[in-house]
Amino acid sequence: MRRTVKDLLSAGKDATELMLDLAFASVFLDEEKLAREVLRLEDRMGEAVRELRIMCMLASRSPEDAQQLAGVLALVNAMEAIADAAEDVARVQLRNLGVPPALRDDLRYADEVTARVKIRKGSEMIGATLRDLALPARTGMWVIAVRREVEYEHGPDAGMTLLRGDVLFMQGPAEGVDLMRELAGGKPLGLHKPVAGGRLTDLDRAVDILVEMKNAAEAAVGLAYSAVLFDDTGLASEVSGIEDRCDALYHQLQHWVLRAARELTDDDELDDLRALLQIGLSAEAIADAAQEMTRLAESPEETHPVIRAALSDTEEQINDAIVQDGSPMVGRTLRDLKLRTATGADVLALQRAGRWVNKPRASRAVEAGDRLVVLAPEEGLARLREWAGDTRAMDEAPTAPTDRPRR
Repeated sequence: MRRTVKDLLSAGKDATELMLDLAFASVFLDEEKLAREVLRLEDRMGEAVRELRIMCMLASRSPEDAQQLAGVLALVNAMEAIADAAEDVARVQLRNLGVPPALRDDLRYADEVTARVKIRKGSEMIGATLRDLALPARTGMWVIAVRREVEYEHGPDAGMTLLRGDVLFMQGPAEGVDLMRELAGGKPLGLHKPVAGGRLTDLDRAVDILVEMKNAAEAAVGLAYSAVLFDDTGLASEVSGIEDRCDALYHQLQHWVLRAARELTDDDELDDLRALLQIGLSAEAIADAAQEMTRLAESPEETHPVIRAALSDTEEQINDAIVQDGSPMVGRTLRDLKLRTATGADVLALQRAGRWVNKPRASRAVEAGDRLVVLAPEEGLARLREWAGDTRAMDEAPTAPTDRPRR
């Protein structure tokens, strides 16, 4: 069946977000199979991009048509740039450039990691639904996508029945990776917690900056899609700020990598530093592409209906709530708060001390000063702001919180 522009754009959005998760995971889990999945997705993205461009050219019969479809092509170009940057990150793993163990430790034991497992013969998962398996409760991991032969199912339904040979892509705590691998009939990776460090080296500083760049780039992409969907210039401005931050971080990364190079005694170790610079350059390119995407939201022209249909079919609105000191939300995880049930709000991003977390997971605890960017009906937003202690008027534009000291 021939795919529509809406179908292709929707698939492209899902693919680029999954590619980012898998590309960075391939580096910090030192897993070539994850990197190969990124290349597989990039090939599919290339086919979709080519098909989209042909469809737009065929549909353009007048200057008015061309003007409308220019926005679709701009979004396609941004998606392609994000996919290319994700591929570059994956190729760091495939080229065996070498990545400093400190980077893997920092990323492995972040709040969430991304992993891949294949369901093998004899696994109890065969023939069971995701609902029946209750994987989040048993392992802390949740399935974000399933590959069955060559087709990807993004955000699979809880009623999906798993088959032998299915490849699951998951996110969750690092300790849940081996639990999932064993359930699927595979061998554990045997991840070990990092040894407590001593003196902070120049390489440690470079690694910390790179981790921040990764998080910022992923947040920029998530916010950019939301900015386009809702024609939200406030979110577009946030993406622009993140892009500026990524530029500044990359300059800092170069500084500390060059300082770290002075400490090397073996020329072979230079590959580790080259890998840091390549990943940092890719993260910067991802943020740049996200900013280009937001030009659609900043344009006086209304977003093309096919783009809105591709990104979401919801009638809810995007807004924010800032958690105040004394709010009953403070100290509780998003899972415990059950915001979707209590207020109808889905948390798209969280800003803390100037840093963004895209699609924060259920295990993240809320702190005073957190800014929650949410998708919610108007009455749900009112309930959320009341709960958060946010006293701003409902018609007041979203605004960033006052900077708070880092905890």
